[in-house]
Amino acid sequence: MAEKKCTASIKRDRMSGNEAVALAIKQVNPDVMPAFPITPSTELPQIVSTYISNGEIDTEFIPVESEHSSMSAAIGASAAGARALTATSSAGLAFMWEELYVAASDRLPLVLCLVNRTLTGPLNINCDHSDSMGARDSGWLQIYAETNEEAYDNFIMAYRVTEHPDVMLPMMVCYDGFITSHAVMNIETIDTHSVREFVGTYNPENYLLNKDMPMAIGPYANSPFYMETKKSQREGMKAAKQVILDVCAEYEKVSGRKYGLIEEYCMEDAKYAIVIMGSAAGQTKDAVDKLREYGIHVGMIKVRVFRPFPGEELAEALKNCQSVAVLDRAESFSGMGGPLGSELKAAMYDAGLHMPVVNYFYGLGGRDYTVKEARNVFKDIREIVRRGAEVEQFKYIGLRDKEAPVEEEIFGGADKMDIRISSIQK
Repeated sequence: MAEKKCTASIKRDRMSGNEAVALAIKQVNPDVMPAFPITPSTELPQIVSTYISNGEIDTEFIPVESEHSSMSAAIGASAAGARALTATSSAGLAFMWEELYVAASDRLPLVLCLVNRTLTGPLNINCDHSDSMGARDSGWLQIYAETNEEAYDNFIMAYRVTEHPDVMLPMMVCYDGFITSHAVMNIETIDTHSVREFVGTYNPENYLLNKDMPMAIGPYANSPFYMETKKSQREGMKAAKQVILDVCAEYEKVSGRKYGLIEEYCMEDAKYAIVIMGSAAGQTKDAVDKLREYGIHVGMIKVRVFRPFPGEELAEALKNCQSVAVLDRAESFSGMGGPLGSELKAAMYDAGLHMPVVNYFYGLGGRDYTVKEARNVFKDIREIVRRGAEVEQFKYIGLRDKEAPVEEEIFGGADKMDIRISSIQK
């Protein structure tokens, strides 16, 4: 494959996800960062405040007394015309709940670095997506990263999306707690000059402290006006799809890295597909690679952008599959599946697709998700097609109460071979 050309200077490095995003923050050099510490996002304000103390950037850091105050301060800074951000995880996001809706309804282009962590209870500090999925209807854009490098890139692109006049909505830059935030990976960063040139300066047309155009921010809206604000937000969310694609295309010219709303992996001829978000896409890709060695036509789609939801794009990518598994890292207790599963099924129904779609839950509270488990998911959805197996929805992958060992299971391979995969669970 020919090496992709880029205009920026590339530096190879090794760093954790938090270090990578903190570096991106340093390179963008936003105006204001209020923050309150909570695991596993604590390192972000810690590292950024060190940059500020060392005189490496001139961002105004505001230590606050809570996450509610953190988001309130970010809203105030953004409303006043500053480029603002904050960071949090889990219960910290829950503490911001009221303010999330305020930021979105005020159409403020601020950025929240969300290091995904389970919401209590019971108390758990590990990764799942229950925090961001709980806020999925708050009006914020949401983008998810598989790797440290992708988290770095997503933050650099975020302001270009949120500040676009057709969008003007806040964005959550999400990545998995500990798995991505603390694990050290190889990464390629781009030079600071190229980052700042790409992001550009922020020159808002209307803002609270503009003496030439006095205005109100967050006014009371009674019945004759409230619905119109929601419709306006929907239009911004709808426009964000194309803006995200345009920004990704421009960023590819700078960095050499290609992104979109979704990422398709071996989907050209896939009969069986897994749809997933976040770091677990890596294990799923490994399972795809292994099964492909035996001639089994499997593939994977990673959802990068959850808000706006890429329903039409997913339906188009899945239209030739015979069965699909969709994996959620958060429960919704709806009886109709998890957040990703429910929305994917609705999108496929609207597109007239009627193949079996099976919803699984995995990785809740940081539970491991392995390559073997990904292969077994492919086995399940393949058996539905090959042998007319009953569709069992809402399985929990890796539950400890399912201990009955099976020495070997047959994973039917290509027409001329079978693969034997041990399914003994530890």
